[in-house]
Amino acid sequence: MLEIRGLCKHFGGVVAVDRVDLAVEAGEVHALIGPNGAGKTTLIAQVAGSLAADSGEIRFLGNDVTRRPQHVRVKAGLARSYQITSIFRRFSVLDNLALAVQARSGSSLSFWRPVAGEKPLFDEAASIAAQINLQDKLHSISGTLAHGEQRALEVGLALATKPKLVLLDEPMAGMGPQESQRMIELIQRIRAKVTVLLVEHDMDAVFRLADRISVLVNGRVIASGAPQVIRADAEVRRAYLGDEVAAG
Repeated sequence: MLEIRGLCKHFGGVVAVDRVDLAVEAGEVHALIGPNGAGKTTLIAQVAGSLAADSGEIRFLGNDVTRRPQHVRVKAGLARSYQITSIFRRFSVLDNLALAVQARSGSSLSFWRPVAGEKPLFDEAASIAAQINLQDKLHSISGTLAHGEQRALEVGLALATKPKLVLLDEPMAGMGPQESQRMIELIQRIRAKVTVLLVEHDMDAVFRLADRISVLVNGRVIASGAPQVIRADAEVRRAYLGDEVAAG
């Protein structure tokens, strides 16, 4: 579904992404892990189209999208959530999702038309809220939600674009154990419908969710494979996992 070849990104003299090759297969959860500053978010931004690549190639569903703008990639089925929660905090959960559906569908969402005229749009938004387990918070103002609920809503905004591949950038950042468990359950539910490229520091979550794992260190992929292969890799243990996690 996604193929990256020789991708590079420099910021002045700093090499953030260094000739990365990476492939994501349809239907899998592919985790991208590595220490802080490894280049994970930079790589995700290049794939999403919010950051231009210096060189290399990104192919999505067989098409070269390396120079395509972000909105074109979204339309093709490539969606992203962000490391820092990005929602409309003053709008309700339902309105957040309705706006995302509207952006994809081209519905007018006219304030001069009766609400009943937008019923299909709001019905779809409510259906997405149920997928992310926020059906009981439809009319809650998004800024008042708990942190984990806000992160779930952001995943919902990505799902509203009807993606084929969703890029999740540290969805469990800042969460406690219960919130993390709910996010794990959400990702397990959506994986039946969409392929997932997951950036995450929570190794328990990564090893529970991922079909394959790639390890990025200093802008380079040093290993890629099934979880048990990554767990046993001596170079990965030295660079990131440590003996305790690798032996777990």
